[in-house]
Amino acid sequence: MVDVDCFPVIVVTGLSGAGKSTVLKVFEDLRFFCVDGLPAGMLPRLVEIFNTRDNMYRGLVLGMDLRQLEFSSDWDTTREELKARGYCPSILFLEARLPELVRRYATTRRLHPLESKDIGLEQALEKEREILEAIRNQADLVIDTTTYSIHDLRRRIQEKWAELSEKASGLRVHVMSFGFKHDVPSAADIVMDLRFLPNPYFDPELRPLSGQDKAIADFVLGSEPGSVFIEKYLDFLQYVLPLYEAEGRYRLTIAVGCTGGRHRSVATAERIFASLKDNGYSVSLEHKHIHLK
Repeated sequence: MVDVDCFPVIVVTGLSGAGKSTVLKVFEDLRFFCVDGLPAGMLPRLVEIFNTRDNMYRGLVLGMDLRQLEFSSDWDTTREELKARGYCPSILFLEARLPELVRRYATTRRLHPLESKDIGLEQALEKEREILEAIRNQADLVIDTTTYSIHDLRRRIQEKWAELSEKASGLRVHVMSFGFKHDVPSAADIVMDLRFLPNPYFDPELRPLSGQDKAIADFVLGSEPGSVFIEKYLDFLQYVLPLYEAEGRYRLTIAVGCTGGRHRSVATAERIFASLKDNGYSVSLEHKHIHLK
């Protein structure tokens, strides 16, 4: 038997061209056993092999695409069965914006699995997104790789793999700050526009700092309207998060945005993260545009 409290079983899937092969290589480097393209029906058997022999791996990662995703309708049953055997099953879903996926396919000159003489690349990508919407909604973590280089994606996975292997129950909350002038995160479930809050950018002494600095947090949230807003917004989250969990949600992404994604959104995301963590939620934090100008 595998002598661990909870052995991670991670399904890596998503849109074609979004980076599945790269992610599998990253997990291999992290000493996970990775299999790509295995029929979904063989997953229980593969898990049994790990459950009946000693091994040197930190977890099992299974790469799946359109050809193997017939398991989606039965994932809830599979998840509970694996949990009962002492495993931590998770889905990691990769996506990217349509223009970027088209660019990547143009670079590699590969055919999309759904392309045919009647369906072009863009149509195939849109159809794939529709087909995979159900499995995306079940994912424990969604990563938009549009702006990621291979190295960015590698760092992101290295930071996040521990979250996927946690023996955590209940709703997982991801808090993200961003800048509207760059882009609005497509993976966000709740988006809050913070451009009504006091802006430190116009203070020459505060401009070089970020929302991770106390001076910025005090400027943005230390007095009205920031202090009143954050109190009411945290009350709102404490009300709605249990409702999401009661509806069976495994994951929720909360995105807060300001103009550039460096001051107001960062300070607010830090406060939200701290509050949810203090209240016992499994929560992670990402500052998407903090280093951009």
